Amino acid sequence: MSADLAVLAGQPVIVGAGLAGLATALFLAPQPVVLLTKAPLGGEASSPWAQGGMAASMGDDDSPALHHEDTLAAGDGLCDAAAVRRIVEAAPGAIARLAALGVEFDRHESGFRLGLEAAHSRNRIVHADGDGTGREIIRALVEAVRRTPSITALEHVEARRLLLDGEGRVAGILIAGPDGAAVLPTTRVVLATGGIGGLYEETTNPLACFGQGLALAARVGAVIADPEFVQFHPTAFATAARPMKLISEAVRGEGALLIDEDGRRFLAAEPGAELAPRDVVARAVWRELAAGHSVFLDARARPGAGFSTRFPAIARFCSEAGLDPARDPIPIRPAAHYHMGGIAVDAAGRSSVEGLWAAGEVASTGLHGANRLASNSLTEAAVAAAAVAESLKAVPARPFRPTPLAEVPAAADPSSVRPVLSRHAGVLRDGEGLASAVAALLPRALGNSAAADPALVGLMIAVAAFERRESRGAHSRTDYPERASAALRTRITASAALAAARDIAETVFPSARSA
Repeated sequence: MSADLAVLAGQPVIVGAGLAGLATALFLAPQPVVLLTKAPLGGEASSPWAQGGMAASMGDDDSPALHHEDTLAAGDGLCDAAAVRRIVEAAPGAIARLAALGVEFDRHESGFRLGLEAAHSRNRIVHADGDGTGREIIRALVEAVRRTPSITALEHVEARRLLLDGEGRVAGILIAGPDGAAVLPTTRVVLATGGIGGLYEETTNPLACFGQGLALAARVGAVIADPEFVQFHPTAFATAARPMKLISEAVRGEGALLIDEDGRRFLAAEPGAELAPRDVVARAVWRELAAGHSVFLDARARPGAGFSTRFPAIARFCSEAGLDPARDPIPIRPAAHYHMGGIAVDAAGRSSVEGLWAAGEVASTGLHGANRLASNSLTEAAVAAAAVAESLKAVPARPFRPTPLAEVPAAADPSSVRPVLSRHAGVLRDGEGLASAVAALLPRALGNSAAADPALVGLMIAVAAFERRESRGAHSRTDYPERASAALRTRITASAALAAARDIAETVFPSARSA
């Protein structure tokens, strides 16, 4: 590592360089901060891949109250209403702050160009460069970080473990890079590591997004909220490429339809049809595929000839696959896309562990509930980054002495976890399959191999899904198809998940008692 770690000791450390991490670092300026990223700045994060935009009540016919109402409806009873209100009210200001940092949002003569996406009652999606919103945001923020002297970016460096002091407070972070491993002393860490799509075989996320932040937090006892709620985007481009390309929900917002091989609109009778909430659409597509049908997104009539202008990135990768969306239906299927669960945080982004904050997809603020409303994720990341930065400014560094770590954990490899979660914790689930996932993941999570951290995250997902005996939002149990009368959020720790996993494995599979 080229940086002098002794000089950086005691500075806040942000892990992750997507929208949440970059924005937090920028909002902290001029306070010194260290930014860790496994790849070059802007690489291997999910944010640059975001085609959808940022949801905010910017139109004359819109209001935070309407945005709040739509978010609660999509969240299927599990949203934190206060968190929703706080974030949707801050959304327009967050977009203004990003614009001030150089993000070039799409505009027309009267202001921002506002698009429509599923389950929104108003046009309120602010885009940048058409379907290149995430890419444009990250471009601008990376440029801003590069010219901000208070930010030290350590690229090609990853966090392997958080270190605590004798009182259970953050006191350091074990990092590893091309030059080896080292301890960076700090009492303030922000996790902004993104989601968990890399734990699934079919995902729209970078494969490196396997829940690293969840594992880091869970290993030091942090409370994890709602890990069972994984959103599967219904319209991933059905090719052999992994990760899968995303066909933005905005395409359906422009009028594209979902059809089978005979041209039948199988969602025509569903309330909202193609613009029903994502969990509804994903299950409908999954059932069609399970019944032996092929499923396509038909954009030939709308947006039709204007497709390549409105969605240049999608048109480009369709063309590379030999398809013209203005003339050819686009083959699609659901894929793991977004994690509604995450590290439980308060309004300031603080976790249950002193000295540890989280922002972006790795955090659970209560905004998304059981099913994220389209384009609320980038909005949440920007709003949360500002809140975390303000919180960090108010917490001075303190004396610290980290508890030493016996050995450096291996770099994580989620490849053995992907088939387990993909088979048993996908769009549709049942108790027997989830118990099988628990039994398969438990010994790996207890070990010290490269699969240990991904397996621990997968185990928390499977245990929480097994114990949630209802269907709600993105969590759909075929053996418990009804929604429970009480909407209860999950709160779980690694130790609790491991204990529950042992009970599940021993009860359902008695031969697993040796695990």
